Amino acid sequence: MKCPSCGAIDDRVIDSRLGKDSTVIRRRRQCLSCKKRFTTYERIEEILPYVIKKDGRREAFDRTKIVEGMRRACQKRSVSVDKIEAVADSIEHELLEMPEKEISVTHIGERVMKALQQLDDVAYVRFASVYRSFRDIQEFMDELKELYDTRKAREQRRSEDESLKENEESQDPPRSRNVHDSCS
Repeated sequence: MKCPSCGAIDDRVIDSRLGKDSTVIRRRRQCLSCKKRFTTYERIEEILPYVIKKDGRREAFDRTKIVEGMRRACQKRSVSVDKIEAVADSIEHELLEMPEKEISVTHIGERVMKALQQLDDVAYVRFASVYRSFRDIQEFMDELKELYDTRKAREQRRSEDESLKENEESQDPPRSRNVHDSCS
């Protein structure tokens, strides 16, 4: 493995560990020339479908593009790298399961936006503003209104669920008292 510091190709593996889902091996390495340490990740190379770009070009699926796009959208937000990686893993797994040999970039972008909408509203708007290439402020405002309405409906359902739960708990019959409790 080529050292990122000095470019030498001689190194030794100091530590190897399986990732959380056992699909990645993390290796700590030390360059034998400059003694700097660095980390590499090893994963199974699977045949993923080609991505059809908006202009019709076809290119190999690149997971790092999803991760980098999400990182930019989530910059200075409270979304962890682990959550971003989990979304990328989920999309990659979904693509592996699909029988198609080619997939539209639109499908992938919509999938990322759906995940971001669940994780962080601001990151969702950031990603959507770049991905959807709004023509004018009205399109952007329409997207914000739709996001606001969706969020409000979600909060309303959550509030209704909590009210139902409170009503069920208040309708429970009082527990009978133990005779020994009144004697003390």
